Amino acid sequence: MLQKAWYRLGRYIVSLFARGGLELSIDWKAPIPAGAVILAANHPCTFDPGFLTTLTPNQISVLIRESVFKIPIFGRSLRLCGHIPVIYGNGQQALDEAEKLLKQGKTIAIFPEGRISPLEGGFNKPHSGLARLALKSGAPVIPVGIHLDQKQIYRVETNERTDDDIEIGAFYFHGPYAITVGKAMTFTGDVNDRQLVAQVSEQVMRRIILLSRESALRVQTNRRLNWLKVSRWWLWSPVRLIHYWYAFEGVKID
Repeated sequence: MLQKAWYRLGRYIVSLFARGGLELSIDWKAPIPAGAVILAANHPCTFDPGFLTTLTPNQISVLIRESVFKIPIFGRSLRLCGHIPVIYGNGQQALDEAEKLLKQGKTIAIFPEGRISPLEGGFNKPHSGLARLALKSGAPVIPVGIHLDQKQIYRVETNERTDDDIEIGAFYFHGPYAITVGKAMTFTGDVNDRQLVAQVSEQVMRRIILLSRESALRVQTNRRLNWLKVSRWWLWSPVRLIHYWYAFEGVKID
């Protein structure tokens, strides 16, 4: 009971921030099916886990790296919300916990890249965790493509190192944030088949990339439309002012 109430409060706060500080845009290729599902998204900024919770009223348990759970107060809040810590070098523990929740009909969210996406809107190579979770649980995968303005991201280095690289925090407070939610993808087969696992990982990641590019195109189109609206207003406003003035003065305009 406490977990649900705390999750709803957190989701409400995130929703206020997303709709108040960001130009949030969501396009649905299909509704999220009922029951156990796995949301799989690219990861351009640190706030993505929170924003994903706004996609459905159902409680989502997001797989998040363990170091975030060590942040005072915030980390405890994540645990109360039911999110899952991913311990570096022991990801299987998080996958096992996620599988248990899927068997209970819950919704899981995972970032196949395993870390923040690189600069200039690129993508990291997907890890195998998503594919193994999908094959073992049988739950459908919902690909999600996210796009935001790279120029608005504030990047900072963290004290955490993985694979001899420094982890980067990417904070995004203002600008367009476009999400495209794809159709469900289902997979069957032997989870121990490495070739199959690699194929599923690449297939889902390709779909995520395509959806992210659709999100980017939508942002570009909206910017063009906004520019046209502003241009039209500036072009027509002087003419309207002159007409209003003459009408106010009682002068007839032919």
